[in-house]
Amino acid sequence: MESRGQKRADVVDELPADKRACNSLEFRPGSSNPSSQTQDKSTNSPRHSHETDMETSSTASASSRSEGEPDRDSAYGSCDSDDFDPRYSDLRDFQRRHFFGDSAKFKRILSSLANEDPSAQVSALTELCEVLSFCTEDSLSSILADSLSPIIVKLAKDSANPDIMLLAVRAITYLCDVFPRSSVFLVRHDAIHALCDKLMAIDYLDVAEQCLQALDKISRDQPLACLQDGAIGAVLNLIDFLSTSMQRVALSIVMNICRKLPSENPSLFTGAVPILCNLLQYEDRQLVENVVTCLVKIVDRVSFSQEILDEICKHGLINQAVHIISLHGRTTMSQVTYNGMIGMLAELSCGSANAFRTLHELNISSILKVVLSTCDLSHGTFSPHLANRQSIQVLEILKLLYELLPTPSNCEDAPECSQKQAFLADNPVFVQRLGMEILPLLIQMVNSGANLYVCFCCLSVINNFFAICTPDILDEVLMGTNFSSFLAGVFTRKEQHLLIMALKIAETSLQKLSDMFLNSFMKEGVFFAIDILLKPEESSHKMFPTYGGSELLPNSSQRLRSKGVPGCFCYALKSVKPEQNSESIACKLEKNAVRKLAADLRAHFFSTEICGSEGATDVLQKLRRLSASVIELSISLPHAQHEEQLHVILSEIMKELSGQEPISTFEFIESGILKVLVGYLSYGKSMHDKVDKQMESHDLSVIEKRVEVLARLLLSSSEAFSEELPLVRLTRRLQTALSSLENFPVIWTSSKQRSSYAMVPHTKHLSHPCFKVRFLKEEGEVDLSDFSRDALSVDPFTSLDSIERYLYHKVTGKEKKGKKSTVKMEELLPAQLRMDASSSPEESPETNCTPLVLSKDINTLPSQPHAAEMSSSEDADVSKSKDDGVTASSPSSSNKCLVCPKLVLSLKGIELDLSCTLYQAVLQQQMKMENEIVGGSKLWSEVHTITYTSARDNLSCLSDCSLLSQAKIEGTHSLGKLFSDGLAAAVDKSGVIYDILVLIKLMNLLNKLSFELLSRERISAFSEGKFDDLSILKVVTPYVLQSEFVSNKLTEKLEQEMRDLLGPSTGAMALWCIQLMDSCPFLFSFESRCKYFQLAAFGRSLEQSSVGSRSSSSDGSVDRMRGGGGVLTRKKLLVYRDRIMASVAEVMNACASKKEAIEVEFDDEVGTGLGPTLEFFTIVSHEFQRIGHNLWRDDHGLSSSDSLDTFDSDMLSSPHGVFPRPWSLDLDESGDAKVAEVINKFLILGKVVAKALQDGRVLDFHFSRAFYKLIIGHELNLYDIHSFDPDLGRTLLEFQALADKKRYMKSHHGEKTSAHEDGSCFRNTNIEDLCLDFSLPGYPDYILSSDANHSMVNMANLADYVALVVDATVKTGVSRQLEAFKSGFDEVFPIKHLQIFSEEELERLLCGEHDAWAINELLDHIKLDHGYTASSPPILNLLDIIQEFDLDQRRAFLQFVTGAPRLPPGGLMSLNPKLTIVRKHCCKDADDELPSVMTCANYLKLPPYTSKEKMRDKILYAIREGQGSFHLS
Repeated sequence: MESRGQKRADVVDELPADKRACNSLEFRPGSSNPSSQTQDKSTNSPRHSHETDMETSSTASASSRSEGEPDRDSAYGSCDSDDFDPRYSDLRDFQRRHFFGDSAKFKRILSSLANEDPSAQVSALTELCEVLSFCTEDSLSSILADSLSPIIVKLAKDSANPDIMLLAVRAITYLCDVFPRSSVFLVRHDAIHALCDKLMAIDYLDVAEQCLQALDKISRDQPLACLQDGAIGAVLNLIDFLSTSMQRVALSIVMNICRKLPSENPSLFTGAVPILCNLLQYEDRQLVENVVTCLVKIVDRVSFSQEILDEICKHGLINQAVHIISLHGRTTMSQVTYNGMIGMLAELSCGSANAFRTLHELNISSILKVVLSTCDLSHGTFSPHLANRQSIQVLEILKLLYELLPTPSNCEDAPECSQKQAFLADNPVFVQRLGMEILPLLIQMVNSGANLYVCFCCLSVINNFFAICTPDILDEVLMGTNFSSFLAGVFTRKEQHLLIMALKIAETSLQKLSDMFLNSFMKEGVFFAIDILLKPEESSHKMFPTYGGSELLPNSSQRLRSKGVPGCFCYALKSVKPEQNSESIACKLEKNAVRKLAADLRAHFFSTEICGSEGATDVLQKLRRLSASVIELSISLPHAQHEEQLHVILSEIMKELSGQEPISTFEFIESGILKVLVGYLSYGKSMHDKVDKQMESHDLSVIEKRVEVLARLLLSSSEAFSEELPLVRLTRRLQTALSSLENFPVIWTSSKQRSSYAMVPHTKHLSHPCFKVRFLKEEGEVDLSDFSRDALSVDPFTSLDSIERYLYHKVTGKEKKGKKSTVKMEELLPAQLRMDASSSPEESPETNCTPLVLSKDINTLPSQPHAAEMSSSEDADVSKSKDDGVTASSPSSSNKCLVCPKLVLSLKGIELDLSCTLYQAVLQQQMKMENEIVGGSKLWSEVHTITYTSARDNLSCLSDCSLLSQAKIEGTHSLGKLFSDGLAAAVDKSGVIYDILVLIKLMNLLNKLSFELLSRERISAFSEGKFDDLSILKVVTPYVLQSEFVSNKLTEKLEQEMRDLLGPSTGAMALWCIQLMDSCPFLFSFESRCKYFQLAAFGRSLEQSSVGSRSSSSDGSVDRMRGGGGVLTRKKLLVYRDRIMASVAEVMNACASKKEAIEVEFDDEVGTGLGPTLEFFTIVSHEFQRIGHNLWRDDHGLSSSDSLDTFDSDMLSSPHGVFPRPWSLDLDESGDAKVAEVINKFLILGKVVAKALQDGRVLDFHFSRAFYKLIIGHELNLYDIHSFDPDLGRTLLEFQALADKKRYMKSHHGEKTSAHEDGSCFRNTNIEDLCLDFSLPGYPDYILSSDANHSMVNMANLADYVALVVDATVKTGVSRQLEAFKSGFDEVFPIKHLQIFSEEELERLLCGEHDAWAINELLDHIKLDHGYTASSPPILNLLDIIQEFDLDQRRAFLQFVTGAPRLPPGGLMSLNPKLTIVRKHCCKDADDELPSVMTCANYLKLPPYTSKEKMRDKILYAIREGQGSFHLS
């Protein structure tokens, strides 16, 4: 029974159904035994409040609530606030009449209760319960409750008549329920003592259960009184005689009392510990959670007494708690309760030596290892402004580990600390085991991008471990771990607390293992890092930042303060009492603590006699000499000999990197080899943001030659010095260096999500807060007028370019005439009131499901309207939706300079980049002062001042735009783009991080272009006469996993950024995320890029995605189809199978530009929802691959003869994927109907592909890798043809080799060469004898050239022939089809968002998994129900049958069950809804039944066939007969 009277009657109808008051019939006192449902409901409320209580301070005391009674009367009982609203006048009159009527009833009942006749009392109590169950809080007053309380308490004590006792206790329950303040009067009249007596007596079970319900109500407001009257003991003594629901009520009482335990007289509640520990073994999850909550509160209250804690531990609490903390306990308990249990163990370990000993003996470290390994936290990262429950779990584990490794510094009680240290000294195996299991995880957590707070906690635990363990244990634990490299990485941080902890660890290491650590500290750079702390002004090291003293980051700790987390790092692992003000806690570090400790360490261990004058290792000096050699090589003019010299030097470098003596990250970076390589390979150009006018083709040719030399070395696996591919080895080196050095900040929004109203640049209501901005004219500006000096609310995630355009019209008076800035009235209303006013049929999911019936007489494709013919309103809507979505807030999207800015905006004297958002610009200012994690509430409350002035250099802007438009300067292959494209502007070009990113990008590019680079090398060798056999041109490219180029640390930081976003826009992210995603997307994992893609392309926040991953709509679609407001909208359409191409054209014309998802229903079929929609996209995919549409290159492939093949006999079969058929530009689109039809179909195909991505549907398409490259904006050349037409590609490569050899021989030997010498023979046949004309191979109507010299192919024009064939095949011949595809795609969302994916990833994103059936994991991803289990014979037979299916049969089975022949990205695990198999109940013999499916729910109804053979036959028959229609099963 919930508090029905606490909600006012006038707002009941406005509440959701699950929040309204319970029906009074539920409380009708006709039965002496309350409903179990009522009991369950009574426990829900305290359980939810408990979860909040675990993170916040305790609730107010009972006395404070009783003292505040007048306030509650005014808050709950008055209607004065509604006096001026005529809507409530009738309701107030009704309430007054109802109040006076109830008052008369209560007076009459009171007089009846005074009667001594038991029957009269029973009748009066029955009427009282009836009245209380129907009345509200407004019907009672404090005077009336005070009058009722002594009478019903007295009757409850009557042990002669059980009916009177039951009804009196029930009246107490109802009175507390309807009027919670009555608990004060009941306590005053000894109600708690009376109820406890009834519980102790246990005369009547129904009376006892009613007493429990009454105590549950009273304990919520009077926990202290319940404790003092012995309610805990009375309740727990009865618990074994109760049902499960009543046991929950009993524990709810104890939990209510434990929330407000007094600090004195702990014996009142510690006596309950034995029973509570016994209850931990119960199976009921809710009961165990309540028990854990009680124990956590009890331990927290008595944590000051070692004696009491030792006594508590005697009852098996530690053993039970450790069992619950196991992985099984995590899955059956809420996160808050689980975290509380870990925190309780930390307090027990801190205060009790017995608990400390027991935890070690129970091998708690192994359990914590499993928990940390399976914790989905991005390794302990958390939001400072919102204490994430999972991140709190990591902090609680770190606190427990800290207490398990006691040192004198973290033990307040010296005798107790001595006992713990003595125990570990006598049992060193526990220390060793903890180190072996936990230390690698702590190192991984620090290295993987955890924030400063978690890093400090991890380092504190490591420091304790080093201080406790013996040298032998330390040596064994660190075996195989490069701990010195890890410690050197910590020194790259600039926070003083972390530096102090790193210095302490270094000191302990040198004290215990000086010989081992002294050399490794020198090699890994720890020695140099300590030197920099002492002499930052003399530092010239590339790896470590300079440290300016303890004042460097005075507020870094304060930024991390949050609820339940102390402010300063000094108290990170200490228990901070609630009454302590965390802001007033002073830091324990001295002013120059870092320098003092570094100086002591330097003097004791790194003297000049030991380390030498420079401290450089032999490997470092050798690498420096090699770097100097590269510099000398780059100074001289480029010539052919440089290639061989460079190859020798690079070989020496790779030998060093893979030699017997390992090279540390410090040596690798400090040698300068990275910067030297970047400078040499780029020919001094590096990677400029803009294309240099002086970068001519000659420069790019030199760059390509140098990179080819590097590729020849890195892509060759025949080097004797390494069994591994050199490219992989170098990439791993670079990734390690990047993880050690990168310090990209993570931005926390530090503001609670709240709605706001923006005035700039558009007046609109937002779901996130606004910035307060004041726009001021710069001093000396005379051409512009003053703007409003008032602070305006500005959308923080809009681009500065939009703000500049808005401001320009305001300060110049050049606003567009004829357009008034009108604001709809509903936009000015609050969000709650505008919800109903703004709803429209177009936005309502219910009204949106009306099928759009397509014309049944459509036989031809409708023509596509020209862009100029679209109405202005449609243009406005489309542009608005895209601007509001993401494009305006994605700086990376501003690659084209369309309009030069007319104003220059500045913030704090620094000119702003108009391509970023206002939020990013403001944060850029903070990043220059802050470190790692930035943001704060001040960011949102402060008024930001932006100054503006006229842009004076528009001419230079126009020239830059022209330069960018002509920035297609490339060499003979794609390597030219490496140094002509820009890298992240957020990276300092003079720093090492910039060089690392350049080289990693180069490694990734070499991997992608490996076939081209190796082929060019072979062609060059053939042309120079080194080989005579053309078969040498056949190359085998090395296979390198794409995961080698993924940075786990950057991926986790990106995940943090996306997790904390305020709005569904990339404009709320750090600028470096967007810039690196634009220039180096391969650094991030595929899964993270998919999330970023959803955010950038569709503006879908991760909150919506996470919700969608757990629940789906009625048709199985997830939140990928949610609109901006989070409302799932879809458009139902009726299509025709026999005219599918015309139907899809109509569908795309109607829905391409809309964000709503399409839902398909086939004509004359009853099925609708997810299954038919997936089949629609599958049928459309097959239709576009049908022979006769003239869309793709016809390779005359034969389809499978299997009758279950989803491809029809006239379906194009291309093992390498389809590629557009070339069409000559001589065929005009307006004059040739066939060409026009082809272009139109590619336009429709672009819409289909984009819509499938937007709606989250899977296509059954097999595009070629080359076509995907065209989609993402890459240009194709000769070396791409082999990927979709191997025969043609190989022939063209051989022709190119012959032409190059002819050219080479002519340049070196003149015209006096024989046909054999100059390479004019193609496989012992003269080129002229091949009788090739200048038509495209396979397409005789496609004439390549009409030039007189291009009649027949000969050695003189062979090079021209190859160039013309390549141009017709992958460039001009497919250009119109490609542009039409992109144009159609852009109508749904910009195709540029796909550029963050590779070709293989794009195939996976669009077409799902081709064959991802992991049979051994099949049972893990299917749901069995309605009579089937994993051991059921029909299920075992089905799994065997699926395993025996070939690929085509498996595709057919999958389409039969889900509607699509392919699985989504991720395979069966990602299928939503989950594949469910249930037993089909048959009216007759099961062997005569067929299996049936519900594709909308991925639901297979399988009869229990008697044999495997019968099941296989019936399944295949159902698949064959069930394809092509949706009907009721």
